[in-house]
Amino acid sequence: MAQTTMVSFFTYKGFWNKWKAFQRMGFPPLRNANVSGLQVWKPMGVGGGNGFSIRPDFSTYALITIFTDEPSALEFYESAALKHYSATSVEHRSYFMHCMHSHGEWGGKNPFQEYNNEAHNGPVAIITRATIKPKLAYNFWKYVPSVSRTLAKFPGLIFSKGFGEWPIFMQATFSVWEDLEKMKAYAYQNPSHAEMIKMTRLKAWYSEEMFSRFQVWDQKIVVK
Repeated sequence: MAQTTMVSFFTYKGFWNKWKAFQRMGFPPLRNANVSGLQVWKPMGVGGGNGFSIRPDFSTYALITIFTDEPSALEFYESAALKHYSATSVEHRSYFMHCMHSHGEWGGKNPFQEYNNEAHNGPVAIITRATIKPKLAYNFWKYVPSVSRTLAKFPGLIFSKGFGEWPIFMQATFSVWEDLEKMKAYAYQNPSHAEMIKMTRLKAWYSEEMFSRFQVWDQKIVVK
């Protein structure tokens, strides 16, 4: 069985729909749900603009769920628990993935199990996640806008968002690329991104960090 990670985004319109979505962050439906094969779940807020902003976007929320196998993930996608999120949304998208490579920790451990790190010709996704040291947060956020502006300009990007458990200090990024080579071109040939990596090592912004690469084997996008 291959561990399957599902990353979902839900967008809402209207005050009450946004308010209910915000409330779900504190009282998530999965808290008391009995979901087959579910190993880990993390509800997340999303940043404003293109997602890589210190300002929150109260119209969009993310949910990361990790399952023991593919059938459990697909079953959850059709479940009543997920419909709590999707029923009132104007758009929801879910990416189904197998981990190719992962290092670092998230909350003291790495939740992703590597399944296949061989060459993959299809779409790939990246999750980066970090806990920013409070005394260095201001310095860190000064660098983010210059890097995020270059992301949308790079060829091969399918989708990207920034999200987190807590504003400012616990942040993650998610991006989907047409293939591994286009992702690597952004990571290694973009001067702004290279500078960000350099500054990360020099400034030691993070008390915890993680990098994970996935092969995307399915995606479901619904626009109402």
